[in-house]
Amino acid sequence: MLKPFISPFLKISLGLSLLLPFVAAATKEDASQPIKVASNYQEGDGIKKRAIYRGNVQISQGSLTIKADELEVDVSQGKGNEVFIAIGQPAEYSQQQEDGSMVTAKANKITYTRGNLSLLLDGNAEVEQNASSVTGNSIMVNMELEQIIAQGDEQKNGRVITIFQPESSATNQANTEEPQP
Repeated sequence: MLKPFISPFLKISLGLSLLLPFVAAATKEDASQPIKVASNYQEGDGIKKRAIYRGNVQISQGSLTIKADELEVDVSQGKGNEVFIAIGQPAEYSQQQEDGSMVTAKANKITYTRGNLSLLLDGNAEVEQNASSVTGNSIMVNMELEQIIAQGDEQKNGRVITIFQPESSATNQANTEEPQP
C-alpha cells in the first residue's frame, strides 16, 4: 500500500507536513463530539459489530464531515476506536481548523480511524488547505501528529503532485504595515 520512506524523500515528506498544518486543537475538540451518521439505508450486525449505510451517506462530528455513497462502520475494537470506511465517486471529507481555514479531501475510498485520528485516502486522492494541495493515488493523514504521507499510482506515471500557493500580496502587505494610530 504505502512504500516506506528513503532518505531523499524524508525532506519532501517533512515539507508536505508543513503544507497541511492540521491544528491538533481543532481535531481534539471535534474528536470529543458525538458522531452522527445519516443515510437512506442502514443494516447492522451486532455479532460482527459492523454496520453498512448506503445512499446519500453523511458523517458529522463537530466540524468534521464525510460524504459518501456507501459507508461501513467497524466497532469491533470498542468505543472510541471505530473505523469508518467511506466509498464514493468520490467520497469527500472536510473539517474546519482552529484558525478558521478548511481542510478538504476526496478519494474513491476514505478510511477514518477515530482512535488515532487518521485518514487514509485511496484512489484519486487529494487533500487541500488554503489553496495548496497534494494529489496522488493514496494519502495517509495523521491529524493528531500533523503528518502526511502520499504515494503516486504505479499504474500511471507514479507521481505525487504538490502545489504550494504563495501568500497573496495583500496578506504580505498587511503583515508588513505598522498599525495606524
